[in-house]
Amino acid sequence: MEQDIIHSKIIGSGTEHLIILHGLFGQLDNWNTHARQFGEIYTTHIVDLRNHGRSFHSDFSTIRVMAEDVLNYMNFHQIDKAHLIGHSLGGRIVMDFAMLYPDKLNHLVVADMAPKAYEPHHNAIFKALSSVDFSQVTSRKDVEEILAQYIPEIGVRQFLLKNVYHAEDGQYAFRFNLPVLHQSYSDLVGQNLLDGIFNGPTLFLKGEKSNYIMPEDEFIIKKRFPNSAIKTIANAGHWLHAENPKDFISTILTFLI
Repeated sequence: MEQDIIHSKIIGSGTEHLIILHGLFGQLDNWNTHARQFGEIYTTHIVDLRNHGRSFHSDFSTIRVMAEDVLNYMNFHQIDKAHLIGHSLGGRIVMDFAMLYPDKLNHLVVADMAPKAYEPHHNAIFKALSSVDFSQVTSRKDVEEILAQYIPEIGVRQFLLKNVYHAEDGQYAFRFNLPVLHQSYSDLVGQNLLDGIFNGPTLFLKGEKSNYIMPEDEFIIKKRFPNSAIKTIANAGHWLHAENPKDFISTILTFLI
């Protein structure tokens, strides 16, 4: 059976490869600016996770299969080893990747995610997205007005609206596979990390205003990633790469180089 390969954009031509994974409801386009900067040093791959962006849709969406998607992508592009950066859900996937395939990794960067199970916390977003009836929608503004009834934060609405596009049938649609993400959601956030220890160099970045990585998570981070450091990105919440890109990029480059 032919393997589905996740969609990507490749920037730069350095001898070392860097692969960046976005979070839930994200897409590779969110990382274009960052990839251009990383691409000055590394061959930088920004990818769409399965059921996101322009990647294939599948009824099967677990952290393990998404980590396998990264391995299949590396094999397809003949990448022996890579640096991996993952944000949020992408951070969770790269941590499990490190447990499964430690020899495929150079450096690991985990942005605002701890190696633990989380309580479901996207219920309002799923409710908002599920209430969009695209047969009644004639513009992006219509979608925004529906989302605004559930999501007060304008930044979150704009982030989600980036996924609205004109489908082939002429109607608007979401690029992500909403039914499958909703159905898989508790598995994506609520599972403990796969067994193992990753001894390679690892950087955990936390947003100063975010509560995704708590002081009490330091013990489990050091246990599972003994060769790790935890750095805080100032004036940033969970979307630390968007809220303080300058410090985000320079902290990562200092670590990688």
